[in-house]
Amino acid sequence: MTLSTNAPVQRVVFQPKAYQGFQRGINQIVNAIRPTLGPRPRLVASTKAVGGEKEPPELLDDGAVIARRIIELPDRDADMGAMFVRNVLWRLKEDAGDGTATAAVLFQAVYHHGVRHVVAGGNAMRVRHYLERGSRVILDELTRMTVRPKRGKEELAKIAESLCYDPPLAKMLGEVFDIIGEYGQLEVREGTRREVEREYVEGSYWDSGLHSRYMATDPLKIRTDFQDAAILITDLEIQDPADLVPVLQLAAQENIGPLVLMVRTLSESALNLLLANQQPGKLRLIAVKTPGATPDQIANAMQDMGMLTGARPRVNAAGDTLQTITPDDLGHARKAWADREYFGLIGGKGNAREMRAYIADLRAAHKGAGDQQIRSDLQRRLGKLLGGSATLWVGAATQSEIKTRKELAERTADALRGAVREGLLPGGGTALAACRPAIQRLIEQSKEQDERAAYRILVQALGEPRRVLIANAGYDVSHVMAELERAKQDAARCGFDVLTGQVVDMAQAGIWDVATVQKLVAQRAIIGAALALTVEVLVHHRKPVTDLEPK
Repeated sequence: MTLSTNAPVQRVVFQPKAYQGFQRGINQIVNAIRPTLGPRPRLVASTKAVGGEKEPPELLDDGAVIARRIIELPDRDADMGAMFVRNVLWRLKEDAGDGTATAAVLFQAVYHHGVRHVVAGGNAMRVRHYLERGSRVILDELTRMTVRPKRGKEELAKIAESLCYDPPLAKMLGEVFDIIGEYGQLEVREGTRREVEREYVEGSYWDSGLHSRYMATDPLKIRTDFQDAAILITDLEIQDPADLVPVLQLAAQENIGPLVLMVRTLSESALNLLLANQQPGKLRLIAVKTPGATPDQIANAMQDMGMLTGARPRVNAAGDTLQTITPDDLGHARKAWADREYFGLIGGKGNAREMRAYIADLRAAHKGAGDQQIRSDLQRRLGKLLGGSATLWVGAATQSEIKTRKELAERTADALRGAVREGLLPGGGTALAACRPAIQRLIEQSKEQDERAAYRILVQALGEPRRVLIANAGYDVSHVMAELERAKQDAARCGFDVLTGQVVDMAQAGIWDVATVQKLVAQRAIIGAALALTVEVLVHHRKPVTDLEPK
């Protein structure tokens, strides 16, 4: 099968049809996501087939995942708009982990009102400029409203519940983060029971198990535990058993008892040498795999472990070998353990002052990192160094429910970390709606028609997430909005609790949004919609011609 190249242009679409098509696609994506916004969301079912066999549909409530499941629309004009907003939502998912339903609704509202103004004679580029300026004012307002959460498992559980609306899950997450801290390692796994369970692991651990099960002192658990262990950290690939002789000689000369040897690979003959030199009561040793899949991950893991234990890693890329090994190259820990999958340390004996400075540098790098993957990697490294680790087992009645609840737990855990580190905003769409007075002041100061129009667009759009949330919960939106207007409380805190059906102080009711997520939502949705307003022409190319004859 071959595909032709240099396919000719099939169709060029100009205004007003370009706006009409683009908007149809945006509406199809966003209207599929809108029902999932709020504490009483409805689900979206997505069919799937594997190998020609039909399976039960996925039940989704994650806006970015719903958008991701929509691969192509048959209307090619609409497909362009759909893929545009789909990309905005997925990138937000990668960077913030949450908030995609709110962003979808906000994006749609800005674009809808913006198109009406531009079609009526407004200048799209001028409107975009003022929308972007308004977004910066909104970010400043959200920053001003941000509050720091109180610590303690009860308070953390309240925050988690306002994020996931699953009380048992929220209670467990509150306890877990109270123990492991905001940077702690948390692994979420599918459970075998209906309840949510947790297990705490003391110290730090890495995905790096024993090279051989024959090194396990507990044959049932396939695990070895060492007290007061020495650790040699390398990423070397040991093929020749003779390379290990200096290590064994050093262990004998220094009367080293338990010894952990970390190497990237270990040949069978080298492994047999280590097994043959086990001396109960004297030399006891295990070989574990160097953690990490990429050169950067390997280097970071060795550096972290070296700082934690006081070891001086032997690095293959630097030309290091084991021939010149000295006692100063070894690290030490109160306890070391390994099984088939993991290697762990408790009570590393590295330099405490250097360790504090090292952690401070990692925290600063984490705070300043713009890329979500880099932030996640730094967060995991900090969790290992700070020594708080837990596993959360998420259960439910069916496999589909377990998968959905596990994804919810992961999203809530990420959001809870962000809340503890960066702060909270009143939830339920209240914070975005409370930015409207600041934008209203810009309208009063504006002199251009496009400027006033842009700020009016924002005033209208900022209230849309709250209206959708209220509607999704089954309330009459106009009636609830009238109640909110009559309320004499602070507009920045006053909102509607859809679970109780009352106008409340959102902070006192414990209904929160994560500040960093809401800021990214506002920024990405408004700037993305502003850019979409400047799309003047749609250019479609012919689909590649398929030739079924082999060449």
